[in-house]
Amino acid sequence: MKIRNYIQLFFAITLSQSAGLLGTIFTVDAVAVWYPTLVKPALNPPSWVFGPVWTVLYVLMGVASFIIWRIYEESSGAKKRFAGMALILFVFQLGLNAWWSVIFFGQQQLGLALLEIICMWLAIVATMYYFAKLSRTAVWLLVPYVAWVSFASYLNYSLWMLN
Repeated sequence: MKIRNYIQLFFAITLSQSAGLLGTIFTVDAVAVWYPTLVKPALNPPSWVFGPVWTVLYVLMGVASFIIWRIYEESSGAKKRFAGMALILFVFQLGLNAWWSVIFFGQQQLGLALLEIICMWLAIVATMYYFAKLSRTAVWLLVPYVAWVSFASYLNYSLWMLN
């Protein structure tokens, strides 16, 4: 792999991790003060699980976006436009990912966060649809992400209902 590819891979992973970092700004205090006061559903994992899981998911997302980025750069015409749309969808769902933490932890609006996570899940599925047309590897790298967001949606719904 060329040095330029390593730089692009680093950038793609860093961009994904940035969504998590932005979310952390709104999460840290709320996890320490507000979140422990909530009634939790039976399947709620311990708080320490979320950081490592999200870190791994953001790396996988970054690698997936890097693969599509390479396809975009190596293509032309309709395939290039399709790959470009896939990358736009990826950045859009990444923004929704960061925004969920603002709504859930920052604003403590569980119902609104539930609506937002449903939109995020739909955006992830749309991204996966586009990625699947371009690279099986890229779409498979997003499977753990959509699975975790599905679980997070259950947690969000349960927390909303219990509180």
